[in-house]
Amino acid sequence: MFLEKLGQLLAADMQAVDRVIRERLHSDVVLIRQVAEYIIGGGGKRLRPALVLLSAGALGYRGNAHHTLAAVVEFIHTATLLHDDVVDESSLRRGRPTANTLFGNAASVLVGDFVYSRAFQMMVNVDDMRVLRVLADATNVIAEGEVLQLMNCRNADIDEASYLQVIRYKTAKLFEAAGRLGAIISGASPEVEAAMAAYGSHLGTAFQLIDDVLDYSGDTGLIGKNVGDDLAEGKPTLPLIRVMRHGTPEEAAAVRRAVESGDGAELATVLAAIRRSGALDYARSQAESESEAACAALSVIPATPYRDSLLQLASFAVTRTH
Repeated sequence: MFLEKLGQLLAADMQAVDRVIRERLHSDVVLIRQVAEYIIGGGGKRLRPALVLLSAGALGYRGNAHHTLAAVVEFIHTATLLHDDVVDESSLRRGRPTANTLFGNAASVLVGDFVYSRAFQMMVNVDDMRVLRVLADATNVIAEGEVLQLMNCRNADIDEASYLQVIRYKTAKLFEAAGRLGAIISGASPEVEAAMAAYGSHLGTAFQLIDDVLDYSGDTGLIGKNVGDDLAEGKPTLPLIRVMRHGTPEEAAAVRRAVESGDGAELATVLAAIRRSGALDYARSQAESESEAACAALSVIPATPYRDSLLQLASFAVTRTH
């Protein structure tokens, strides 16, 4: 299995990253420790920190800054999860109750703020203005993506281009930053740095598109959240947009009603419309195109086990079941 092979390649580095995470999550405030440790300890693939490590490894980096930056990227991701679950009123993530369900919305938001600010403390310690700029810019764009997504909730008129913009801001931007960071600390050329950033952006877009597919085709036990959650939250993701634009008038109308109302009672009707219209196949094909673009970007870096893993990661992004 790919994730097991990746874990073997990065075992020592990920152990170092985990040590940084544990050390830097410490706070004298008990509730901060409880919430932060709960969300960090909740599993997850740790793909964003792994991308920092793979990018640095592929470019021959020698040093320890990649461990700190991998932890920073994971902290930024963790903070967005804490805030997202409050905004979305989510009750399940990675197969466990969300932090806001257990600790309340106020605690989740405030601990998210703590994790964000701790990430910025760590960035400054790396003492590299370019690193700081990349991460500050990424964090700001992610926030813009969150607001765009909020504005698009229950909006059945959103088009595919507008939705892809949300993905690139909200999800792909942190992947892009992770790839770019490995290049920066390795002293890579502008061409290679741009290639690693492009790889990350395409990879992150592919991952999100497959998440959209799995939301209507996955198994709750595998994907760690309830099938149809996006619909209940009024999120018009790519499969829904495809049905509304290319399904039959009856299918389009049913999906439009469900998006605008967020009515879970429509889920069976929507699932049937998605399957009949081929919307999942279309979304998956778009993800595959992003995966291919990610692989193409790697042509400028030398062949190493790290590059092999980056190529395999792009494939895993579109073949995974959870």
